[in-house]
Amino acid sequence: MSDLVQNWWQIDDIDSIDTPALVLYPDRVKHNAKALVAMVQDASRLRPHAKTHKSREAARIILEAGVSKFKCATIAEAEMLAMAGAKDVLLAYQPIGPKVERLLALATKYPDVTFSCLTDNIEALEHIDKVFGEAGKTIPVYIDLNNGMNRSGEPDAAKVIKLYEEGVKLKHVIMKGLHAYDGHIREADFAERTKHCNEAYASIEAIKAELMKKGFNEPIIIAGGSPTFPIHAKRENMECSPGTFIYWDKGYSDLCPEQPFLPAALVISRVISLPTATRICVDLGHKSVAAENEIGRRVYFINAPELTPVGQSEEHLVLEAGANHPYQVGDVLYGMPIHICPTVALYERALTVENGKITGEWLNVARDRVISV
Repeated sequence: MSDLVQNWWQIDDIDSIDTPALVLYPDRVKHNAKALVAMVQDASRLRPHAKTHKSREAARIILEAGVSKFKCATIAEAEMLAMAGAKDVLLAYQPIGPKVERLLALATKYPDVTFSCLTDNIEALEHIDKVFGEAGKTIPVYIDLNNGMNRSGEPDAAKVIKLYEEGVKLKHVIMKGLHAYDGHIREADFAERTKHCNEAYASIEAIKAELMKKGFNEPIIIAGGSPTFPIHAKRENMECSPGTFIYWDKGYSDLCPEQPFLPAALVISRVISLPTATRICVDLGHKSVAAENEIGRRVYFINAPELTPVGQSEEHLVLEAGANHPYQVGDVLYGMPIHICPTVALYERALTVENGKITGEWLNVARDRVISV
């Protein structure tokens, strides 16, 4: 399959779709899952993130491609993965407060699934140990490292080793290894990105070596995201965690042209008004496409690349079309989100398109914060 297939996005029965709408192309989703596995020699080294797709259907496609382990950010995503058939799920987040009890409830409801989580401080780790201990259960735990992302995780190697040592003494957590997300490494130049990725990873390997020197079992390393995935994919004895690959988006298509993934999700909108002689307004507001980037980096219209966003509100997007433009009220625009992950979270369902026809829908069930626990 080629990304150059002419008009691959075209929907023949577009008149049946109310807008704005999220649409998915399952053939492309399957291509991306297979491409992911093909980039590593051993599929057991993959632990893809579910934050992008949030659906059982996408998770099952990844499972069918040969992946057995997953990562997620919320309890709902963890439950969605269990519902889809995953047997090994890492909550890549440090559970605090009621989230620990919810994680315990999830582990109790799905006893055949291995759930694990992150930690970066002893107080949180001791609370996890206490809650699971009172229920007579144990849980695998990974120490979250801060190797440059600067949001969570422990940046000091000595403190990481101390926390690991303290964790091993606890009775109801099982210290499994180290986790590091290097999402700050985003250079467009792949050689420069590789250099920075390797430098950051060296610090993780140093901690691993020190732990083994102290007599601990070899810790599992889980590292990386989408931009660094091709770099980590060439390593041995570690797990890779890309997420956006499954649907891809315009942002990573531009940043990571070296990767073989295809855009598989679009937002469909219609022209609803012609406010001036040179501008059009479409029904793609903040509630319909991720709006964290500046206004010119939110959506790219495949069938109207010349349009320039000039204003956006909750339900409207105003675009500069130029003098004597051809657009009329009712015209359909096919938009590729710059950032697909938070865009998916805006929709409770996505329509599926196969051979130019709407064939069904996938519920973004993990969009909700709670499924059953």
